[in-house]
Amino acid sequence: MGQTGQTIRSVKVVLSGYYGFDNSGDEAVLQSILLALKEQGEKHGIHFEPTVLSIDPEKTSRTYGVKAAHRMKPGAVLGAIRGADALISGGGSLLQDATSSKTIPYYLAILKLAQWFGKPTFIYSQGIGPVHRRFFDPWIRGTFAKCRYVSVRDIESANLLQSMGLPKDRVQVVPDPVMGLPLKEGAAAVNRESDPVVGISVRFWNEDRSELAALALGLNAVLARSSVKLNFLPFHLPSDDLASQYVVNAIDPKFKQRVSISGGITHPQDMLAEVSRCDLLIGMRLHSLIYAASQCVPLVGISYDPKIDQFLGRIGMKAAATTQSAESESIARHILTMLEQTEAWKREKQPAIERLKAEAQLPARHVTQFFKQSDKP
Repeated sequence: MGQTGQTIRSVKVVLSGYYGFDNSGDEAVLQSILLALKEQGEKHGIHFEPTVLSIDPEKTSRTYGVKAAHRMKPGAVLGAIRGADALISGGGSLLQDATSSKTIPYYLAILKLAQWFGKPTFIYSQGIGPVHRRFFDPWIRGTFAKCRYVSVRDIESANLLQSMGLPKDRVQVVPDPVMGLPLKEGAAAVNRESDPVVGISVRFWNEDRSELAALALGLNAVLARSSVKLNFLPFHLPSDDLASQYVVNAIDPKFKQRVSISGGITHPQDMLAEVSRCDLLIGMRLHSLIYAASQCVPLVGISYDPKIDQFLGRIGMKAAATTQSAESESIARHILTMLEQTEAWKREKQPAIERLKAEAQLPARHVTQFFKQSDKP
């Protein structure tokens, strides 16, 4: 029985996503979904028992205190889904073929398997696209049409699904789950440095590293014109460690004592705490920008993908540069201007940020309500 005397119902749910790969953004998605399900479940007398499909099930289980199954072992996946009451797919950019032609078939196959076993399926705040191979369209449409609930993290994803033939009223646009990720209890969210701290999340993108070279030149200009300290925050290990070091190596030696790298951070809430202590965040990783926004830390986005622009648009911002047209002086100007206007930025953006944080709970609420309704005679 719960605190209010209601009977607690246990619901076993499988979570499918890009989990266990040491990508802080996707791990944050997982942590956010787990916490949202727990919070909404406690409000409605439902105890969710998650099993996460992960590339490293032992680490996932140890980190989050949940059951996990190997996402690439058919027997493990089959057993997890067969023994579950439902499957949740998301969030993150799961249905896209920019990184691999195998990504969309994998995640749709997981959904189809659950549907074949008669399990209710839910799409949880996914970013859809790009889908260059349009022969995937009918498979996506058919699979999503059989889901009990579909939510996406931006209007562009909703429009893409509509272009594939999924009715508009079947899709709810919600924030990325990570907008609702809280700090760990007792975590310090205050920068105690006397000089401003600028957090930086970079990744490799262009083969010639021109975007990182331009950023390094811009950072040198910022260091020359201000007293800031730079703290690099690698989100996807180990590649972002290397990208961070690449930029650090291009910093003028006379500024090196003001530059650091916070490496080895794997738990999303530990990274969230690091971001919360920054006075400004420069981000190439989507979830570095979402972390910053959720903590009302002013941000400067460098776009390599439409998902960056889509998120910035939701808080009324545009990217300061793109990986295809990164100009060092423009980047430096954006950073210095933002440092001068941090308080004004917070006042202007806080209402939109608070709204997005509240709306981030909507998918978990829908999943919970589905099982709450199914309890009724």
